[in-house]
Amino acid sequence: MSTAQISVVVIGSLNMDFVMEVAQLPLRGETVPGRGFVTLSGGKGANQACAVGRLLGRPGGAMVGCVGEDLLGHRLVESLQAAGIDTGWVRVMPEAPTGVAMIVVETGGQNQIVVSPGANDCLGPEEATAALTALGGSHLLLQLETPLATVEAAARHARSLGMTVILDPAPARPLPAALLQCVDLLTPNESEALALAELGGSRIELSEAPAIAARLRARGPEQVILKLGEQGAYVMDGTGGRHFPARRVTATDATAAGDCFNGALAAGLADGMGLAQAVEFAIAAASISVTRRGAQASIPDRREVDSLIDAAREERT
Repeated sequence: MSTAQISVVVIGSLNMDFVMEVAQLPLRGETVPGRGFVTLSGGKGANQACAVGRLLGRPGGAMVGCVGEDLLGHRLVESLQAAGIDTGWVRVMPEAPTGVAMIVVETGGQNQIVVSPGANDCLGPEEATAALTALGGSHLLLQLETPLATVEAAARHARSLGMTVILDPAPARPLPAALLQCVDLLTPNESEALALAELGGSRIELSEAPAIAARLRARGPEQVILKLGEQGAYVMDGTGGRHFPARRVTATDATAAGDCFNGALAAGLADGMGLAQAVEFAIAAASISVTRRGAQASIPDRREVDSLIDAAREERT
């Protein structure tokens, strides 16, 4: 793929997911029976890149990251290539294994995840900034499953190149002001937003969303999008705030719903949508993903999302 075609660059993690289904998530020290064990391509960065590839509607996504010199890494790269993603900046690290995630999924869609980063920890600032210089593009997607110094350097360099920087602050961790001030769009879920706002807890009532979004926006990001699960999303920018309701679906597995949302959001913005339209597009994509099992396997393609939006539009008229 020619780098001249790249619109969205994803810098982040590539993991192989080991997924087990359970009737109920185990308590601390508890052993519960499982069923339906599968291995699936994942990693927050790769998941978001996969969503970009399937939803952008034209060649335009690139992945920057590291995998081990093993079968798992080879499979992850192949999965991204099948989604139409440029993997020329995914580096193979002989000295480190491919990252893995152990995921336990409860009936109804809730999950518990433990991640071993492996080769993801090898992605350094110099490689990330070199990739951005070479690839160009209009939008950068970042998460927090690679070294924080790399995330900071990438955000700063992307801003200097005139790119729109989208940060998914997951997994939740304290973030320096210098990073947040280089972010155009901050997209935390409920627990991540509360952790960043230093409020504690794991649940945001819709009535609390405006104050929390404003608190986060005051730390630097131009726009804040709170991903509120079944409550939808709350968006705040310089003109005020707006709630976007979720679509009613029967959730099966929420493993990659947030990643699907972010990839769809970037794809929509890169395709010329305004923020409100891109958020609605992202909600539609995520609503499809939670009805399917797996991470990348759950992400819909552009035709499916457009069909869902068109059907909803016809119902309203």
